[in-house]
Amino acid sequence: KHQQKHSNITMVASADVHQQQAEESSRKRERQQQQDDESDQEAEFELDDGGGAEPMQTEAANASASGATAQQITPEKAKAAAARAKEAAEVAKANETVFSPELLRTYYARLFPHELLTSWLAYDPTGAAAGTSNSLFARREWSFTIEPTPGDEIYIRYQSFVHPSDLTAAISKRNPHKIDIGAVFSHPPKDHHTLQSSGKFGTEQRELVFDIDLTDYDGVRSCGCAGAKICQRCWKMMTMAVKVMERGLREDFGFQHVAWFYSGRRGVHAWVCDESARTLSNEARSAVAAYFEISMGTDQNKGMNLSHPLHPMLSRAYDVLEPMFIDDILPSTGHSLLARKEQWEGLLGSLPPAAEPVAAALAKKWSGNGDDSTPAEKWAELKRYLSIFIGKSTTADGGQKQMKHAKNLPTKDRIKIEQWPVETVFRYTYPRLDINVSKMQNHLLKSPFCIHPKTGRVCVPIEVSKVDDFDPFAVPTLPQLMRELDEYEKQSGGGGSSSDGDEADGGDDDGSRRGKVEYDWQKTSLRGPFEHFQKQFLAPMWNELRRDRRAEAEEKAAMTGDF
Repeated sequence: KHQQKHSNITMVASADVHQQQAEESSRKRERQQQQDDESDQEAEFELDDGGGAEPMQTEAANASASGATAQQITPEKAKAAAARAKEAAEVAKANETVFSPELLRTYYARLFPHELLTSWLAYDPTGAAAGTSNSLFARREWSFTIEPTPGDEIYIRYQSFVHPSDLTAAISKRNPHKIDIGAVFSHPPKDHHTLQSSGKFGTEQRELVFDIDLTDYDGVRSCGCAGAKICQRCWKMMTMAVKVMERGLREDFGFQHVAWFYSGRRGVHAWVCDESARTLSNEARSAVAAYFEISMGTDQNKGMNLSHPLHPMLSRAYDVLEPMFIDDILPSTGHSLLARKEQWEGLLGSLPPAAEPVAAALAKKWSGNGDDSTPAEKWAELKRYLSIFIGKSTTADGGQKQMKHAKNLPTKDRIKIEQWPVETVFRYTYPRLDINVSKMQNHLLKSPFCIHPKTGRVCVPIEVSKVDDFDPFAVPTLPQLMRELDEYEKQSGGGGSSSDGDEADGGDDDGSRRGKVEYDWQKTSLRGPFEHFQKQFLAPMWNELRRDRRAEAEEKAAMTGDF
């Protein structure tokens, strides 16, 4: 009995111990959970528009609001959490799918401006030729690059469509990764197999096009970019190219209807759409392209062999480009051409051999401890030294020694030294054309408004008057456009397709999301560039075409007496 009683006491004591341990463990878990909740409350926050930290509405925050004591968020903890949040956002953005067949199909169905593109390339503002097999639109070549399976590209040429709706249906069906536009032929390109052998099939007209790509500037890009990689600093070279070409095409050739587009990745395209440009022969196109082309020299011979005196077009280009060269190429914020010793030593080394005394004098001066001149000041000083060296200007004391030296300088050397600043500016800033794109009517070029498959960005029109402000990294991507559509429809109470009476719900400061909405692209950031293209490019061209058609009709009526 004694042993049994002792055993029972032991069992009860053991049970009490286990119960106490379980209760203690439960209390520990509760304390740990409370600490975790408080820790989460500290870590979870978001930045407001002013850059400060606002606590999120977590359960812990709600408990604090109802009377619980909230742990204070220190600036150090807020800063660390902000850094973690920023890093997470950057990782999410980097991992975001910018291009997929599904996103592309949605873009073609809802955002691709079919009407803008087809009405432009029909050149028929009255619609008189619409739906006929002899219209310009029906005789236009379209090319699709499709990818039925990943990595398996199929290139389809010589497609043509009688009616714009046929093109829209084909794009919807094929979902092309790339669309290229070709020439207008004598007959619909889809019939080329039966016509080529007869010699009756050939090109009749095509826009005069230009293609400028940053990869052609790799030899002078000192920003760290090469190939497909671009940055804000080297993109300035595209800005310079647009300014030079725009003035030349309008002022020297009288073209009025010039449209510029971002290529979607690393370049720009120009489409000259005047009838006089569209009907140029291949020889005339080659001549126009050659007019803008200059030789950049070779590795053995860096000289450009510019004419002397300088051609007026090149003189004007130099006036346009030199200020941008000073602002965007010379300083450390650009390509550091005169910002670092190794850079300016290379630049001085490119002076003609006859100007070696100038190079030596400036190298000594700029290497001195007391020299704090800016890149812009160095460029002005270099030009001044060269001018004195060839006798075009003198020093403050009359520069008799320099004048005597200049008289003994051979004419050939004097011209080389005089043109060296122009050649240097042009080497870094002058447009580098893919001339083969411009020379032939039958050359294809990527369609505006399509998506670049590597970046997911839209080939948007560029507003030339604001080309300095154009940012290729701000061009919308497919995922961004999908989010904008969702946001618009959420704010407007849902609804998928557009209707003529819809109103945009406020939006951007520039008004790009205000006004009546007829197309889904007007619900997104595409509205600004697309509407500018419509109003500033298409409308003036249509007005001119209407005037020309009316004048032709009146002339015909006068000849036949049918007024």
